[in-house]
Amino acid sequence: MENKRCLPDGRKEIVGYLDRLPRSAQLPQDSVKIVGSPNIPVKVYVMLHQKSPHVLCVTQRLRNSELVDPSFQWHGPKGKIISENSTAQITSTGSLVFQNFEESMSGVYTCFLEYKPTVEEVIKNLQLKYVVYAYREPHYYYQFTARYHAAPCNSIYNISFEKKLLQILSKLVLDLSCEVSLLKSECHRVKMQRAGLQNELFFTFSVSSLDTEKGPKPCADHSCESSKRLSKAKNLIERFFNQQVEVLGRRAEPLPEIYYIEGTLQMVWINRCFPGYGMNILKHPRCPECCVICSPGSYNSRDGIHCLQCNSSLVFGAKACL
Repeated sequence: MENKRCLPDGRKEIVGYLDRLPRSAQLPQDSVKIVGSPNIPVKVYVMLHQKSPHVLCVTQRLRNSELVDPSFQWHGPKGKIISENSTAQITSTGSLVFQNFEESMSGVYTCFLEYKPTVEEVIKNLQLKYVVYAYREPHYYYQFTARYHAAPCNSIYNISFEKKLLQILSKLVLDLSCEVSLLKSECHRVKMQRAGLQNELFFTFSVSSLDTEKGPKPCADHSCESSKRLSKAKNLIERFFNQQVEVLGRRAEPLPEIYYIEGTLQMVWINRCFPGYGMNILKHPRCPECCVICSPGSYNSRDGIHCLQCNSSLVFGAKACL
């Protein structure tokens, strides 16, 4: 576990990794400071398109000491970083701060520090390395399966019902900026226990969240977080199928030709990372639920959850192994 302490101005100093805080307790990035280690490169995680924490050009020990005539110089994957850079800025105290972090900014950053411990002593040099990773929230979704008693498998009524069901489900979750996608629809003849054959429709569909700015109601507060919207969408869909059972139970006349079979709704939660990103709790223990950009020597070509080994991959975020 890395060391933390509160600074006099109320900000937090973190040695090593940037903690993966719960979303509800995320600190403003301006209040987080990361210091280096003289022994190993320090890993820093920055959410894609967001501002980074302050990456300091000092160790924890030097952070608590006076430095005479300090001089800071940063080098990144593309060479020397100047303070006027629009995407990577260096503060007057030598901290490195990224604005609107992009995939291509991932890589090794090195800070060269020159200083005197006291006025009388000679100049000392220190080199600190950081590996800065872009990361994204997982692309997660719910996958549902449900079965319906159906018309004969070659009947156009089944096709019409499938379209109508998809429209109803899509409308249910529209205001939550979620979408329903039909993954598979099949009709089979099923031999029932101690009974004859009956036709059944097997539906598999997914419910995923859209970017809030793409939804019908733009939203920016905590209630718009993807996981919360998905949870609400799941509850609405489960209630919809339960209501079908209740309506059929109160029905006096014979059952319709196509109806939901009670107890067949099943749901699984699926995590996926975008191409070029993956989860690795061993390599990134401080960001275990993050989809972290794939390091050189690995890639992810599709929406899996892991970066796969690829010795010919030389860049961060590889989407193919060539």
